[in-house]
Amino acid sequence: MSAVNKSMKVLELVQAGEAFDLRCAEQQVPQLGANELLVAIDYVALNHVDARLAQEGFSQWHYPHILGLDAVGTVVDAPKGVFPNKGTRVLFNACLSQQGMLKEYAVVPSHSVSVIPDEVSSDVAVSLPNAGMAALIALNKLQLQPGESLLINSAQGAVAHFAIQYAKQQGAQVYAFAQKPHQKRLEKLGADLAFDCEQEGVCEQIKREIGNAGFDCIINTQGGETFLEDLQHLRFCGRIACLNGFSTIPEQLLFEKAPNIGVVSVSGAWLSNSLCAQQHLRFMGEQLLQDVAQKRIQAPELNIIDFEVAAVRDALSMLLTQTCTKRPIIKIR
Repeated sequence: MSAVNKSMKVLELVQAGEAFDLRCAEQQVPQLGANELLVAIDYVALNHVDARLAQEGFSQWHYPHILGLDAVGTVVDAPKGVFPNKGTRVLFNACLSQQGMLKEYAVVPSHSVSVIPDEVSSDVAVSLPNAGMAALIALNKLQLQPGESLLINSAQGAVAHFAIQYAKQQGAQVYAFAQKPHQKRLEKLGADLAFDCEQEGVCEQIKREIGNAGFDCIINTQGGETFLEDLQHLRFCGRIACLNGFSTIPEQLLFEKAPNIGVVSVSGAWLSNSLCAQQHLRFMGEQLLQDVAQKRIQAPELNIIDFEVAAVRDALSMLLTQTCTKRPIIKIR
């Protein structure tokens, strides 16, 4: 700890709300516990969930609250015998109910971090966890088989960026609902066809492509009423993975489709206090890092942002009001 400052800069959310009431503050550098690492944070990625909860709040938060779930940093202190060692670059997805990562140092459970290979830069690495893990969990729940059809709703978002690529590797026929400006990008990632979600007659387009039966699998990224709309496009006994909850399903639709429904929650690994699930986050992080290092998966484009109140506030607002084709990445140091 001799080379580590005793205090650190943090960005705090004073209270939840539409104004994103952030302030710069100073806190003591946290102390290590057993089987923990002290990490000097280099980059933090902002996700849509960060922006939504900064506006709506979360039941387990105490204010002021520090945002940021995805982080990359360098281990600067660790108990004897605890891996990874000092000097190692690590990637991790933090616990949603605890203070986040928009700060200069963090204490992290050693079992939850993924070691970053030399071939992957830290700013690229931090763009992978939340969206990439959600895509992997969704595809695992769907048990996608070669030749099956997969529809991804709101496919212009970050989760679809990874889900399209992994689904194609599994041999699926991948279809995407997206706004027209994003369609070429999604097709370059591997989507067989992108439907214009704002165009009338989408149902007729779908029938021309796959017939009347419907899709074998669907990833619903928005939740709410869009989940019910997606069920209309699912084949009988098809599988659907939902990332953001869903409305009450009308009984007639439920029995008409008899869907197999999977709910995706990256944060559930922490909220459920499941050590196995937290270790699984680490394994998924390692998979994402290795796939990017070996060029099996293309990482998203990045938008590097200063570690300042105004810049972070603008990034949160942008995440809620527009599709960010470039991931907002906060450079901490």
